[in-house]
Amino acid sequence: MSVEIRNLSVTLGDNEVVSDLSTNIGVGGWLGLIGPNGAGKSTVLRAIVGTVDYRGTIVISGAVLDQQDRRMSARTVAYVPQRPQLPLLMSVRDYVMLGRTPYLSIFASESRHDLNIVDEVLERLVLGNLRHRALGEVSGGEAQRAVLGRALVQAAPILLMDEPTTGLDLGHQEQVLELTDELRHERNLTVVCAMHDLTVAAQFCDKLTLIDRGRVVMSGEVREVLSPERISKHFGASVAIIDNPEVGLIVAPQRRKR
Repeated sequence: MSVEIRNLSVTLGDNEVVSDLSTNIGVGGWLGLIGPNGAGKSTVLRAIVGTVDYRGTIVISGAVLDQQDRRMSARTVAYVPQRPQLPLLMSVRDYVMLGRTPYLSIFASESRHDLNIVDEVLERLVLGNLRHRALGEVSGGEAQRAVLGRALVQAAPILLMDEPTTGLDLGHQEQVLELTDELRHERNLTVVCAMHDLTVAAQFCDKLTLIDRGRVVMSGEVREVLSPERISKHFGASVAIIDNPEVGLIVAPQRRKR
């Protein structure tokens, strides 16, 4: 499914944190939301998933997203928050199983089909041997992978991720992103992801939207959006952009000469 955001504005308290923001991504694409801390990236994701009120229009494959229809939204949009509230006494498997809730009728228990979906995702996230462990007994990185697992078993055509590699070591960062990309191609999944690592964003995203102070600075192809001048202006960082033929663009910090 495609995602189109038209003139999105969000006010939290007395502050308008997103202002007249528009962007889009086609079916099966990966849109990276980039920008400095506090730019409004997470708020855009929360608006799409329906956890904050907003003005403007969110269109999913031509249909305007109804803020009231949460059950249908749960079947359409899966969400990996940056700071999830975890039930520490719940097992990893039971927590991931919560992602199947939109498909269960009231008082119904999970089916063998639901169990198989959960177990397959646990194995792909290298959590199979931890399925019966309580969330409070696993590492932060393992818990973060469980949060991703819960979103993946939802089998929604749109996946929203808010800094999904926070707290993960380098190996598990790569594992999570590569798995997301594999599933994107297997399921024609559309991904919208807030990202702070610009090199990772350059390597995985089809399109970038740079946000600063709640407004779109630029939206387009990766090579169009990422420039040393633009990064310096909006991130306050001095960088070099290296075009590596094997991995693509690398955004490298540059130390100031003394």
